[in-house]
Amino acid sequence: MINKTVLTLDDAVANLTDGITILVGGFGEAGMPNELLAGVLETGITNLTLVSNNAGVGETGMAALMRAGRVRRIICSFPRSAGSVVFEECYAAGQLELEVVPQGTLSERIRAGGAGIGAFYLRTGVGTLLTEGKETRVIDGHTHVLEYPIHGDVALIKADTADRWGNLTYHAAARNFGPVMAPAAALTIVQVRQVVPLGGINPEHVVTPGIFVDRVWECPNQ
Repeated sequence: MINKTVLTLDDAVANLTDGITILVGGFGEAGMPNELLAGVLETGITNLTLVSNNAGVGETGMAALMRAGRVRRIICSFPRSAGSVVFEECYAAGQLELEVVPQGTLSERIRAGGAGIGAFYLRTGVGTLLTEGKETRVIDGHTHVLEYPIHGDVALIKADTADRWGNLTYHAAARNFGPVMAPAAALTIVQVRQVVPLGGINPEHVVTPGIFVDRVWECPNQ
C-alpha cells in the first residue's frame, strides 16, 4: 500500500545530510514551508545551498538557518526584499555566497532540472553582469545566453491538500514554485494543511502528481 504520509516533523526531515542543495518553495511568505525549515534547523545539518525566490523574511525559516550559520550559498531572484535583514547582515559579513538569477530564468532552470533538459538558450540578462562569462549564441538575429538546469537534493514545499499517494493541491498564490521544484529534487518533502482520503481530491484538480512527492506531513496550523 502506497502511503507517503509521515506522523511527525522529525520523520519528515529525517536523514538529511550536510552539504545538500535544498529547493525552497515560496514567494515571500506565500507558500514558504517555514515549519519544515524549522525542522531542518533542528537536525543540525550545515553547509547548505538554498534555492528560492527570496533570501528569507524576518527571523524564521530560511533566515533562521542563515542566522545559525548553516547556509553556505543562496541562489535566488530577490536577495533584498522587505524583511530580508538576516541575509543582508550575513552577506555583508562575508558569510554567504550569492547567485542572483532572474525570476523567470530561475523557474525555468528548476523546471529544466525536473524535465531532464540539459541546457537551454534565452534572451533574459544578455549584456548584463548576470550573464557575464556565459556562452551565447545568435538565434533569429538575437543574442541568447545558455543556462543550465538546477537540481536539488531535497525540495521543501508547502501545499494545501494531499492524499496518501502524495497528490497535491495548493492555495492560490502559495502554489508558486512548488510544481516545478517537486520534480527537480531527489527527495521532495511537503507540509500540507490537510491530508484527505484517496478520492478526496478531484483528479482534474491535482497540480503536483504524487509520483514527484516522497514525504507528506500534515501541519494543520501552517
